[in-house]
Amino acid sequence: MPERPLVLVIEDEQPIRRFLRASLTVEGYRLVEAESAQQGLRLASQQPPDLVILDLGLPDMEGQEVLRGLREWLAAPIIVLSARDQESQKVQALDGGADDYITKPFGIAELLARMRTALRHSTRSADASAVFTVGELTVDLGARQVMVRQQPVHLTPLEYKLLATLVKHAGKVLTHGFLLKEVWGPGHAEETHSLRVFMASLRRKLETDSARPRYLLTEPGVGYRLSSE
Repeated sequence: MPERPLVLVIEDEQPIRRFLRASLTVEGYRLVEAESAQQGLRLASQQPPDLVILDLGLPDMEGQEVLRGLREWLAAPIIVLSARDQESQKVQALDGGADDYITKPFGIAELLARMRTALRHSTRSADASAVFTVGELTVDLGARQVMVRQQPVHLTPLEYKLLATLVKHAGKVLTHGFLLKEVWGPGHAEETHSLRVFMASLRRKLETDSARPRYLLTEPGVGYRLSSE
């Protein structure tokens, strides 16, 4: 029987730690708790977790700094849990290596879903020939083939590159800047209009209702996420 995933919670508010402990242990997760940044970094190095839940508002160190410190060596997914809901904070955390960002107050059902997605993404094979499927959408990265309802979909080279980038990070929020640099190159990090145009085109080709997308989800002011549920 596989060992249950180990979750490191770095959170200074005791009521939230207590709530997470009660909610996550009943779902089968093992928990390690830290109430400060230094304690969290020490625990992570002593017993590397499968997933980290990180609060940005810690008493002894800026959460963004903790994130950078963890990302220097830890490959496990990191979900930021914070009362800071400014778009700039979210972008900074996601560009700094966070896999997801949830604002307080939060629902446990949403957090559990995001955790499952992050853990699934972290264990997915990096095999370039992997076939990604969600709902009626199938993307075969090896064959460079996209199917919706078992019918081939023609994409332009840039549309395919954008979709392939989202597939490789399925379930993870990707910022506008990250997508622009990955797809268009480093000199295009500010051209968000181009990204919106290509995303709208992809939705028209892949979604049943492009106005209410199921696969290509918008994170307002931050970026996009390819649903993996």
